[in-house]
Amino acid sequence: MRSLIIPLLFLLMPLAEIAAFIFVGREVGVGVTLLLVLASAIAGAVLLRIQGFGVLRKIQQASQTGTDPGRQLVHGVMIVIAAFLLIIPGFISDVIGLLLFIPAVRDLGWSLIKNRLTIVTTGGMGGFSRGPDPARGSPSGPQVIDLDEDEFSRTDGRGRTDPNERDRLK
Repeated sequence: MRSLIIPLLFLLMPLAEIAAFIFVGREVGVGVTLLLVLASAIAGAVLLRIQGFGVLRKIQQASQTGTDPGRQLVHGVMIVIAAFLLIIPGFISDVIGLLLFIPAVRDLGWSLIKNRLTIVTTGGMGGFSRGPDPARGSPSGPQVIDLDEDEFSRTDGRGRTDPNERDRLK
């Protein structure tokens, strides 16, 4: 039953948007309806720029202090979705997009999904790092050792040098 919800949503959403266009166009006129669609697209782009930079700043602060940036990352994703919903034509998608720009609504969305997400960070510089932190010990899993050309050779599993490797070494 759950697998039918998304295809049904993709089928019903455009029909609902068309119905909303007809209703709004009948009430305020075609010209005003088109101006509203254009204004919502411009507002989406502007709000993405303003709030997007704010969220990026919060993610950077969280990573510098070593706190979990999961909430800010999810807020950033919601802002991108909200801007996308405002940019595409449609009044129902505009309402949903405007609601997602409200921080309280994003916090509600975060509280609903935070237990289903796993945010993995390492304890390097500012909460993120490119590799293991020597002070914290090696991570679980294979350790990477960087070798020079003369320190590496390939064998066939019985201790003999691989014939292709012999040619390369000559």
